[in-house]
Amino acid sequence: MKLSFRKMVKMIDGVKIKKLKVIPDERGRLAEILRSDDKDFFIKFGQVYITTAYPGVVKAWHYHKKQWDNMAVIYGMMKIVLYDPRENSPTKGEINEFFAGIYNPILVHIPPEVYHGFKCISETEAIVVNCPTELYNYENPDEYRIPPHGNEIPYDWSRRDG
Repeated sequence: MKLSFRKMVKMIDGVKIKKLKVIPDERGRLAEILRSDDKDFFIKFGQVYITTAYPGVVKAWHYHKKQWDNMAVIYGMMKIVLYDPRENSPTKGEINEFFAGIYNPILVHIPPEVYHGFKCISETEAIVVNCPTELYNYENPDEYRIPPHGNEIPYDWSRRDG
């Protein structure tokens, strides 16, 4: 059975959220996403990349065995969803939803072995910047996927208007 609504009971173990400070002036704006001296979030540098999604598109589910992700939505809005399947985790079975983007600039720090994905909820394409701890290995990717609308994770990606 898929849940159509699930209240966030507690933060998944290892997940952290950082509210990004946006500094506007007459020239534009600046927001730091991740700093090497940020002891609560920075582990090490692997690479930086962007990924996008068109309105209504879901990109999910996947996890990494070694890699931590540090995701920030820099344009548009995304619903970022995490699921904890880890057997020895105190938050096994928890689902967290975060609404991130231009109206809520946050960094989502995602530990290894936690499934994650996102859905573009804005009327235009949304852009995510990710700063993972590991380089992408083209021959042996640290990426494990399952379908976004399968039965493995009790989550329904559809919009809730209630």
